[in-house]
Amino acid sequence: METIIKTVRQALHDQIDAHTAESGQRFFKEEIKSYGVKTGVVRTIANAHLRQIRMMAKSDIWAMCDTLWQSGMLEESFIACHWSYALHKQFSADDFAVFERWVAQYVSNWASCDTLCNHTIGTLVEMFPDLLQNLRLWARSENRWMRRAAAVTLIVPARHGKFLYDIFAIADSLLMDQDDLVQKGYGWMLKAASQAHQQAVFDYVMARKDFMPRTALRYAIEKMPEALRAQAMAK
Repeated sequence: METIIKTVRQALHDQIDAHTAESGQRFFKEEIKSYGVKTGVVRTIANAHLRQIRMMAKSDIWAMCDTLWQSGMLEESFIACHWSYALHKQFSADDFAVFERWVAQYVSNWASCDTLCNHTIGTLVEMFPDLLQNLRLWARSENRWMRRAAAVTLIVPARHGKFLYDIFAIADSLLMDQDDLVQKGYGWMLKAASQAHQQAVFDYVMARKDFMPRTALRYAIEKMPEALRAQAMAK
């Protein structure tokens, strides 16, 4: 395991791009730690080890992902996310505790949060819908990333038309959240749900538009027809 981590880190060092390193911070309000490696290159580095990864015990893979997360480096978090999603056919409901710990302890920016939640955790929840109750608890967390994660975990299931009742319940919990990244997260979730349930999401927004933060509102209606968007944004 140590050899793989060492090889990955050397590959990241070898692919540092000065422009990427300089420009990357502008996408984040919080300070991030980054090598400055382009996302496509990071994916290539992660993929180079997938065959070897898939031959290992899942517990060993989670341990390697832990090591990557602990570095605090953006690119290493992406590789941990990539490797964890690559094992989705081996997921069990018990893996939720591992992913919950990653969100609670290691996630420190929206990019790491969304990469982990959109694919790894979202897939797990689709496989084991009883875990939706855990997301509802996340929505009440004091940790901003746990709250955002509660919403963005459901982006892909929402596009598939799933879990609308739970999506509205989580949106209700986050409705008056003062954190703009949480507002954008649940607005994005509602936007994804509108692709399969446009009228239901529109009705939800219209019933709450007088007190829903405008950031969340704009995200939620972004994919709707212009006439509906105008109606929702009207004072």
